[in-house]
Amino acid sequence: MEEVCLNSEPVFDMVDEYEGEGDCSAVEHDDETGSKHSKKEPPLPTIGLEFDSFDEAYDYYNIYAKEQGFGIRVSNLWFRTKKKERYRAKLSCSSAGFKKKSEANNPRPETRTGCPAMVVIRLVDSKRWRIVEVELEHNHQVSPQIKRFYKSHKKMILAARKAQPPAEPVTEIHTIKLYRTAAMDAVSNGFSNVSEREGIHQPDHSKHLELKEGDAYAVYNFFCRMKLTNPNFCYLMDFDDDSWLKNVFWADARSRAAYGYFSDTVAIDTTCLTSKYELPLISFVGVNHHGQSVLLGCGFLGHKSVEYFVWIFRAWLKCMLGHQPQVIVTDQCKPLQIAVSKVFPKARHCFCLWYIMQRVPEKLGGLRGFEEIKRQLNKAVYNSLKILEFETSWTEMIKKHGLGDNQRLQTLYEERKQWVPVYLKDTFFSGMIPIRENESLNAFFDGYVHKHTSFKEFVDKYDLALYRKHLKEATADVQSKNSSFELKTRCNFEVQLSKAYTKEIFDKFQSEVEGMYSCFNTRQVTANGPIVTYIVKERVEIEGNEKEVRSYEVLFETNQVDIRCICSLFNYKGYLCRHALNVLNYNGVEEVPSRYILRRWCKDFKFQHVDRGSTDIDVYSPVYRQSHFHNYAVPIVEGGAQSEEQYKIALHELQELLNKFNLVDDSLV
Repeated sequence: MEEVCLNSEPVFDMVDEYEGEGDCSAVEHDDETGSKHSKKEPPLPTIGLEFDSFDEAYDYYNIYAKEQGFGIRVSNLWFRTKKKERYRAKLSCSSAGFKKKSEANNPRPETRTGCPAMVVIRLVDSKRWRIVEVELEHNHQVSPQIKRFYKSHKKMILAARKAQPPAEPVTEIHTIKLYRTAAMDAVSNGFSNVSEREGIHQPDHSKHLELKEGDAYAVYNFFCRMKLTNPNFCYLMDFDDDSWLKNVFWADARSRAAYGYFSDTVAIDTTCLTSKYELPLISFVGVNHHGQSVLLGCGFLGHKSVEYFVWIFRAWLKCMLGHQPQVIVTDQCKPLQIAVSKVFPKARHCFCLWYIMQRVPEKLGGLRGFEEIKRQLNKAVYNSLKILEFETSWTEMIKKHGLGDNQRLQTLYEERKQWVPVYLKDTFFSGMIPIRENESLNAFFDGYVHKHTSFKEFVDKYDLALYRKHLKEATADVQSKNSSFELKTRCNFEVQLSKAYTKEIFDKFQSEVEGMYSCFNTRQVTANGPIVTYIVKERVEIEGNEKEVRSYEVLFETNQVDIRCICSLFNYKGYLCRHALNVLNYNGVEEVPSRYILRRWCKDFKFQHVDRGSTDIDVYSPVYRQSHFHNYAVPIVEGGAQSEEQYKIALHELQELLNKFNLVDDSLV
């Protein structure tokens, strides 16, 4: 199994690109005109040789390399930051340097030798490119007989293809094949080798991504566009031994930055796989400081198996620099469970309650007395405050309706500690999962993906979906910062949190403050040193307009002012419940203790957040530096867009910073 990792180019057969690495600041594309090169052997590279353009210099060295029998690549590019103009480049033998160690199960063999052969070209008089350094000697054998195997020569092969009569049009490609060897590149028709190989070894197409006409080009163009416009964009691809594409994963700059803020609880959305959509989409989703869903990466999964899930989880973790989430929420799926335990052994793995309850009519709808079974099931799941209550209600339901042999209910009961709220009270979910019967959950791409959405349609809508989500977040930022919230009570808790929380979170907390008035008869029942137990009664709505009185047990530690309610709303949602607020008020505590005001819900969270990262991250890695800088840059960009004054300040400071960079660049010339 192999993986291809950005930041290198997509390896689609039909496109040729310069291959940049090292200090390369941009990716340059070959001229697509397919211009013919002279068959006369080019002169040896010498210092002082000049060319009219960068492309001409590149083509010259590429032709020379082809005749000698080695490939080339752009190993370094230098830009003048202020003018955004490249002025220096290093063209190296394709065997220069060494690749980083791969974490793949079966890494490709090392082909680089640290070869010193290269030319350095520099822009002179802002018009011509001159060779200023040359090294002709290689530390490995070169041979013209193997020149067709180098990627840099691919353009000339493609030009030769264009001169041949066009092949019969292909109307539909069910499985895309990404050709990875130059031996395949050399064939006149990119698809001719497929049938030959299939005659020997028929691949299992059910375990590959199935793309229709136009999908391959759309996905390729999507990656190219994202890479050029999104500097911190990352993607990985997974191939089998025959180079068939199995899985794809990617995360854009905003997703990677968002993970730095909101990595506590992550939901892995596999709705498209479970519901058997044509698009095998898998999404990693978090919750931002407004309680809105935020994308943390996504991909296409070729097969719903442990091996494939493990690959895409590791790809996601690699793009997030190895920093694991604390809680992972998924669908109730056995391959998912095994894969999560392998890749995220320290994370608390839970099933999404909403997904499970949504499928109850489908799984149990045929049972006699289904409506009564559903009512009792909802009561056991949503209303149980103690484990004993749940166990009693569940047992009564099973006995009353004779469901002891129902396999679906048996499985749900066996896995109850991963999805029933009463077993998850010590887990912080940051509002990720609904815990009440009337709460619902929407997928991140809800409205953009349907049963028959194609790959092409999805990547076309991807930008629009993210733009609208980002706009919604930016609007909420402005409203939270500039709006004065309407107070509905005279409670000090409401005044205090109106200054800290974002608008959406404050609205939810405000409903708890108002709910204090539906609570009554707060009384102390036991005391064990500083720990005092209270009972708070509340009238709650049940079916229809009926109400019943429920008793909530609240523990209060008087020395440290710690408080915990049996309803555990703080762990589920991240703010105190009405019962805890009642006990605080009963004890004369006028403000919510700071430990119960989570920073992730505060309006200035992004501006104060410091990404501590993972302890095993290489802080000297360019990837880490780029990601770390981006986390700090996003709040500057978002803050600068909120007002004309802030925009001018941010723009001025950024221009000053660019001027300093330009001075450093000039000193290195």
